[in-house]
Amino acid sequence: MIGERMKIAIIGTGYVGLCTGTGFASKGHDVVCVDIDEVKVNKVNSGIPPIYETDLEDMLKDVISKNRLRATTNINSAIKECEVVFICVGTPSDDVGRIDLKYVRQSALDIGNALRECDYKVVVVKSTVTPETTENIVIPKIEEASGKKVGQDFGMCMTPEFLREGSALKDVLEPDRTVIGEYDQRSGDTIEPIFKELNAPILRTKIKVAELIKYANNAFLATKISYSNEIGNICKRLGVDVYDVLKGVGMDHRMSPYFFNAGAGWGGSCFPKDVAAIIEKAKELGYEPKMLQEVVDINKRQKVRMVEQLQKKMDIKNKKIAVLGLSFKANTDDIRDASSIDIIKKLLDSGAIVAAYDPQAMENMKHIFPGITYNENATETLRDADACLIVTEWEEFKNLKDENFNIMKNKLILEGRKVLDKKEIKDFDGICW
Repeated sequence: MIGERMKIAIIGTGYVGLCTGTGFASKGHDVVCVDIDEVKVNKVNSGIPPIYETDLEDMLKDVISKNRLRATTNINSAIKECEVVFICVGTPSDDVGRIDLKYVRQSALDIGNALRECDYKVVVVKSTVTPETTENIVIPKIEEASGKKVGQDFGMCMTPEFLREGSALKDVLEPDRTVIGEYDQRSGDTIEPIFKELNAPILRTKIKVAELIKYANNAFLATKISYSNEIGNICKRLGVDVYDVLKGVGMDHRMSPYFFNAGAGWGGSCFPKDVAAIIEKAKELGYEPKMLQEVVDINKRQKVRMVEQLQKKMDIKNKKIAVLGLSFKANTDDIRDASSIDIIKKLLDSGAIVAAYDPQAMENMKHIFPGITYNENATETLRDADACLIVTEWEEFKNLKDENFNIMKNKLILEGRKVLDKKEIKDFDGICW
């Protein structure tokens, strides 16, 4: 149980909002989640997450049973009964890669309208927004709608999220650090107790700095993966395993072995839009971020390299290609910017017949590729296949053995992630960057 129990409103019930709210509730805070989608709200109140995330359903049901969390569509009542309001709405990209702030703007206006009849509260932006957004857009919108003054009638903070899909709850409860960008000391002092018991370092800084930390963080991780893929492509031509090379590099105390993930490229809800957004923000400031642009370009090329390698080995027209793994990473059903989308599209454009399996993401992928075959397990997907592409590193794929692949017509297995134990597979012809 926490030392200071707080009443918290969470605006938005996506990955960030629902996982953050559930995590806070598990620590004893009283949380109300707000969403305009009544179907999602009803699901949450029934203990059914509208998204798949490891351990989320069990924890959600637990905090609901203890009356620590509920969901509503009524933002006014939620804000009036809470001390701290977190903005956790989506910030997608527009057609040219700029951040789309329509949900943030609307949340700011809604919060402002609710604050008209409220005493002092602190509003916290947790949505990923480009530097200057909180000060130039969120604060003015709240002041305009509320008729109140920041720093006097309400507080303002920005706390970027560093959640990894698939382990988001763990990241809420066991973070590497908490960054609090504060308008003033009172704002920061009000929300710091929420994070103190998480036993992680807390950095209190300016709002604009906190916003940029998030982008600099994700841009670096994306750069690290693209760098790994560049080294991996060189390794392929030398006939050496890039994972052996990067293991040696990661032992350097100046580097970390994490995110040296050579393979089929990066995707998901964060890296693609965040790197694109910081590139566009830099251009607005009159700076051309050439290195970050190349990070993006390397990743685009990398996503379809598996298919190109396959085509060097066989004519894939009218051949059955098994695709194992559709989500952009394991332990999530998220397919946003997943490498599997580019891979399947190139396979279909080349005349291949695609059979796919993923433990969680198939329903989402059916909206993009309704015409391909989806199977209930890996075995049925592999049956009579002419080749297999392993795209996502799901744990169940690591347990595949020789007998699982012997039902293929042609035992050609290409890895886009290092998954299989080669000692368990005879005649393994893996391509793993």
